[in-house]
Amino acid sequence: MNNDSDKGALEGAQLDTLAIRAGISRTPEGEHSEPIFATSSYVFEDAADAAARFAGDVPGNVYSRYTNPTVRIFEERIAALEGGEAAVGTSSGMAAILSVCMALLKTGDHVVCSRNVFGTTVNLFGKYMARFGVEVSFVNLLDLAQWRAAVRPNTAMLFLETPSNPLCEVADLGALSALARESDALLVVDNCFCTPALQTPLALGADIVVHSATKYLDGQGRCVGGAAVGSREHMEEVLTFLRTCGPTMSPFNAWVFLKGLETLRLRMEAHSRAALELARWLLQQPVVERVYYAGLEDHPGHALAQRQQRAFGGVLSFAVRGGRKEAWQCIDATRIMTLTANLGDAKTTIVHPATTTHGRLSDSERAEAGVTENLIRVSVGLEHVDDLKADLQRGLAALG
Repeated sequence: MNNDSDKGALEGAQLDTLAIRAGISRTPEGEHSEPIFATSSYVFEDAADAAARFAGDVPGNVYSRYTNPTVRIFEERIAALEGGEAAVGTSSGMAAILSVCMALLKTGDHVVCSRNVFGTTVNLFGKYMARFGVEVSFVNLLDLAQWRAAVRPNTAMLFLETPSNPLCEVADLGALSALARESDALLVVDNCFCTPALQTPLALGADIVVHSATKYLDGQGRCVGGAAVGSREHMEEVLTFLRTCGPTMSPFNAWVFLKGLETLRLRMEAHSRAALELARWLLQQPVVERVYYAGLEDHPGHALAQRQQRAFGGVLSFAVRGGRKEAWQCIDATRIMTLTANLGDAKTTIVHPATTTHGRLSDSERAEAGVTENLIRVSVGLEHVDDLKADLQRGLAALG
């Protein structure tokens, strides 16, 4: 029988197949493409059915704040790709992190977080979670001794992103998952830079994976959304928070992300090839002091990335000779690359992290994270790499 709804047929399927087929549940209309369910609420058979669905005694849609068929297809698909039991779609990547924290942490808990995370994640833990009595210790992503020393009896979560933003540092997920188990803590990994096309943290011992679907899962910079993936038990708690507090993914955005997932591996491999070529080219430029990309053989995390990842991703950073003035001059002289803080787009983007993505951090926090004034981040898109080299050459030439 030719039926996309036959989920058993996908057992053991490869990532490319899951990225296109997982989660599909065809309606009686016989549609081939996944439909967008643009509805806020749902009709019940009778009063008893309404009561049973609200109580959770029977499956079925209740209200699109927490049950929507289009969002559910996205959740099932990203869970299948990450190898998780379940997933929850959210309104943004930061909403995914917030939802996990609010659902699974409580007053008196302690979090150990890499200081090499997105600047807003630092603010979430250091400013807002602290208001609810959750303590946080920030540590060097690469220093396992620091992680171990920071763990306390009340440590409930280890949080990190790998590769890191913007220096592309690579965490040892096997070692950190072992520490989390020893400490009876959850290991939560932001997999935004790699996506499940290149890295599956759950298979390496993580408990929960979070995503900004806005980035590579979409792939064309169209919509904002996020996701959390993990065990059914943990995701039920996250969904309960979503049901109560409402950081909900829209059906339209879920549909856009579904279309993005269909080409995920092809795009991630193309991004990775171009980024590696561009990184090697940047190494040869006299005004470039350093290039940060795990695909380079001299990168400290290169060997580990080879073991954990299928490729090295599309984001790189480099430091120019000078400071903020020179970094800005380089960025402003480019003509093809887009000056925007988003990443994971088909269009190459360029940004100055110290005054944008990490601009809300204090000077000392930026210094500890290695975000210097002369650092430039590039999210390598799908344009021809020779055109990107020529564009960066314009930028570097502006430095004299």
